[in-house]
Amino acid sequence: MTDPSEAHRLVAAWPLPDRTEVRDRLLAAYRTGRGYHDDRHLAEVLARLDELARAGATVSTELLLAAWFHDAVYDGAPDDEERSARLAEADLAGTGVDVTEVARLVRLTTTHDPAPDDTVGAALCDADLAILAADPARYREYAAGVRRDYAAVPDADFRAGRLAVLEELRSRPALFRTEHARRTWEPRARENLAAEIAALG
Repeated sequence: MTDPSEAHRLVAAWPLPDRTEVRDRLLAAYRTGRGYHDDRHLAEVLARLDELARAGATVSTELLLAAWFHDAVYDGAPDDEERSARLAEADLAGTGVDVTEVARLVRLTTTHDPAPDDTVGAALCDADLAILAADPARYREYAAGVRRDYAAVPDADFRAGRLAVLEELRSRPALFRTEHARRTWEPRARENLAAEIAALG
């Protein structure tokens, strides 16, 4: 992220003012040259949570912290979310927040499949997937960023894997779980998915 105002808003969104050293370590992790899962993604997830809050969702300290930690560890390994959750458990010990809940939410971003009554998990998953509903230019940047995240994967293998992910998403009855996201994000998200699938196919 290069926009100073965005960087300032991101720093201001940290919910534990007495533990800024944890925030700074997280920001450093998100700024290690990632393709998509960088501090811009973090800022967008937090902004979408703010949008969901304005639409009536409850955004707790634990939910905000889960957003901060959900991609804290990201190197393309299948246990990225698990390692991020364990980092949250270690870094947030003794802070007074419900660390178990933060870690649970982080782990939920592995599947983006919260239980029907898990409104907090639904908010995090929807905010994380909201990039699917970005305007077309931003969506193309996102797709290119994902490719950079997997730069070591040969083109044919990446295309097959990416198509599998996109087709699984498209097959879901609903991409989003909150009412606001289904109403306002779902149509464009499905258009973006269809466009990327067509481009890859």
